[in-house]
Amino acid sequence: MQKNCMKWMQCAAVCGIVAGMAVSAAAQSVPGWYFHHSKNGEQAPVPSEFAYIEQYDGYYIDHAHSSMADEDKVLYLTFDAGYENGNVAKILDILKDENVPGAFFILQGLVERDTELVKRMAAEGHLVCNHTASHRDMTQVRSLEEFRGELAKMEKIYTDLTGKTLAPYYRPPEGKVSRENMEFAKACGYKTIFWSFAYADWDNGKQMSPAKAREKILSETHNGAVLLLHPTSATNAAVLRDLIRDWKEMGFRFGTLDELTGRQG
Repeated sequence: MQKNCMKWMQCAAVCGIVAGMAVSAAAQSVPGWYFHHSKNGEQAPVPSEFAYIEQYDGYYIDHAHSSMADEDKVLYLTFDAGYENGNVAKILDILKDENVPGAFFILQGLVERDTELVKRMAAEGHLVCNHTASHRDMTQVRSLEEFRGELAKMEKIYTDLTGKTLAPYYRPPEGKVSRENMEFAKACGYKTIFWSFAYADWDNGKQMSPAKAREKILSETHNGAVLLLHPTSATNAAVLRDLIRDWKEMGFRFGTLDELTGRQG
């Protein structure tokens, strides 16, 4: 990934592209990613202001599996993990017991403090992906070099501590994104992963009840969904096993981001 990025930068410097791409995001109106909630199992379209994301290897849903009537129904479980509070391990236990793959977008702090837990993610067949080192607002990044530096820092820390390489998938912190960020991520060899379902599960002091969360998640389940869950959530740890079994009974299987993006592993 780094070699591809550097090659692109050299070319861009000659052509004057970097200067054009380095315009401050602060000078632009940069919205945060959001999604239209699914109704009756139907896929929602990409919000119009984000129509550009798919031009730059951005994904939020699996268009190839678009109907609940399809014989092949697939879901993609993704998790944003910044730290461990006991619930991340519980989530991993459930995924292992149910033989379900996931993708974990991690930060520097998690791999530094809980290296063995992160090693376990990879050992049990999950993709470990880049959520940046510091969870900064990447739309404030002024250049491809600076953008690359944040992702490369996370790559190096992960490799140094685990001996493995991060999967080439990037999730913008808080979903904050711009067209320039999408160009930067693609230039650095990353595919940017958004989501078509998420809910307010990140605040440990304001957790939805397990029953209400389960009802909400199931009511908005749609074929090809990319689900974002925070594995630090006590509610998610409490309901995930039942949700997985519910989804299996509904005929869903669980795909990987390699399948979603068509990447050959």
